[in-house]
Amino acid sequence: MLSLADLTLLLLCAAVAAWLWRGHGIRERALELVKRHCAKLDIELLDGNVALRGLALQRDTRGNRRLARLYDFEFTVTGEQRLSGSISMFGQQLGRIELDAYPISTPQEEPVATQHEAKVIQLQDWKRRHDRMDH
Repeated sequence: MLSLADLTLLLLCAAVAAWLWRGHGIRERALELVKRHCAKLDIELLDGNVALRGLALQRDTRGNRRLARLYDFEFTVTGEQRLSGSISMFGQQLGRIELDAYPISTPQEEPVATQHEAKVIQLQDWKRRHDRMDH
């Protein structure tokens, strides 16, 4: 027969296993949210994963202090530089996503002179024409 101590130990192990199983689901949800966020910002998530950094008490959107799981990840904009990001999760709910500062790439535009044929007007000519129009 099981003693009370054995039963307590068994229930404790089951609770830890359930907590770890639930944590895996939360990690998968965090990864999905990070992938979506990176795609929206047109940056690349490196290694395709998030790593559990720890647990912390943080304020949620209502201002209540709650236990949050904190995950770290890395991303790149240029393909050369690894930058860090983090995500906090309150259960399955997103707390916030924070990214290191990164350069924003803009599409390269052609110089104005090559887009259209440039027409240069000398200042003296322009003044003469406008002086005649005023009179």
